[in-house]
This record gives sequence, structure tokens and C-alpha cells, in this order.
Amino acid sequence: MIVCKSAAELEAMRAANQIVATVRDEVAERIRPGVTTGELDKYAEARIRELGGEPAFKGYRGFPATLCISLNEEVVHGIPSTKRRLAAGDIVGIDLGVRLGGFYGDSALTVPVPPVDEDVTRLLEATREALDLAIGQCWPGRRVGDISHAVQQHVEQAGFSVVREFVGHGIGVALHEDPQIPNFGDPGVGARLRPGMVLAIEPMVNLGDAGVEVLEDGWTAVTVDRKPSAHFEHSVAITEEGPWVLSASNGAAARGPRYAASG
Repeated sequence: MIVCKSAAELEAMRAANQIVATVRDEVAERIRPGVTTGELDKYAEARIRELGGEPAFKGYRGFPATLCISLNEEVVHGIPSTKRRLAAGDIVGIDLGVRLGGFYGDSALTVPVPPVDEDVTRLLEATREALDLAIGQCWPGRRVGDISHAVQQHVEQAGFSVVREFVGHGIGVALHEDPQIPNFGDPGVGARLRPGMVLAIEPMVNLGDAGVEVLEDGWTAVTVDRKPSAHFEHSVAITEEGPWVLSASNGAAARGPRYAASG
């Protein structure tokens, strides 16, 4: 069942997502050679709690950490470790969720540790652009398939592939709600978008083939060909004025066609 939120509930979700945005951006600034993924996770949990929120991922279905940190060929759900140090040439996917006042926020981005190869830079750019294009479809009356098609079309035109095993989702009083938001599909199909819906839109894009597999830890998804993968995500509310990016940086509340999506 798809739940549409009231104006007050959207404001509550924005508060949760602003903690997400703050901690996401602070973690991104700490990504450098020599830092361990465990150190980033410890920082994120402390900051979320300092800001009044609860880590949404820690303990969720048994996940052991606050952040999902996915490096290079890891697509999503990487587990942080004090033994894993970042190095030049890595790309670091940071996925972060927060619960505040009974509502959830969720966002992700992928950060390079320079220098990275030119094709990896293009992968990151194309994935970020696909997210922006998907958000641009978030108007009342359009359909989930319009979002999905926008991602797939842009990614494949750029020469990359979209992950099909993992999808975006609705979000609200639960971390994962209806509807599912695939990153592939046909325009004009799927659930119709209505004011008050909140969607976690998250393109996951591979440099090589689309295939993924889950490692023995039961969480970390990697590309089958072990080529790099990128992941960007925002929580987006559907409003009469257009998309409202709840997880945009610096308290941005831009709506409509000039939204601040990439922060």
C-alpha cells in the first residue's frame, strides 16, 4: 500500500533527512587515503546521535553497522571494518539512514579518492546525472515507470549498465515502503505519482555488466565482473509544486524544476 504523507509529516521527514544530509556530507569530507571504513562508521553513528537521531540501518534485518560503505566493485550493503583502509584510486559508496520522530530519511553518494581513472569519473558523473533526471520526473500525475526509464535511458546512453537486483523504494514510517522504484523500465507504467508520496530514488550503475552477486557475509553485493559500481540516492517528496528533495544539502528546500538535487 502506498501511503501519502500530510504536510506536517513531510516536514518531519525533512528533519530526519537533514540529519542524513549533514552526516552524509561530513563523512564524505573525511574520505581520504589511510582512513578506515570502520572509523567513518563510528563517526557517523556518534554524529547521528548527537543530532538527536537514531541510525536506521544498525540492527535492521541484522545489519551490523550505521553506514553501508561499498568500495569499488561493491554495489551496495558493504560492511564497515576497522581493518579496511581507503587508498588512492578507490571509489567509496556511502549509504546512510536515520530515524527521527518516527520517520526515516535515506540518502547515498559515491566519493572518489583521487586520482581515479577517467572512465570511473564518467561513471560517477553519469550516475549522479541519472539521479537528477529521475528526480525531474517526480511530478503529480507521472508514473513510477517515468522515473525508472529516465535512469535507464541516461545510463545506457552513457555506455554503462543499471543494476536490476536492487531498487529504490517508498519511505516514511518504515525504511522501505511501497512502491518499489526500479532503475529500468518503460515510461507511462507503474503507480501514478501523487502529492505526499516520498520516494528514495537510488540509481546503482555498473561500469561493466549489470550482473551482481552477494558475498558470503550475506550483505555485500558486488559486480560479477568485479568492475566498479556507483550509487547515488535522495529521498524525494512529490508535491503540487514538483519534487522536494528532502535530503538535499545545507537545509535546501528547493521545489519544482530548479530543485537542488545533487547536494
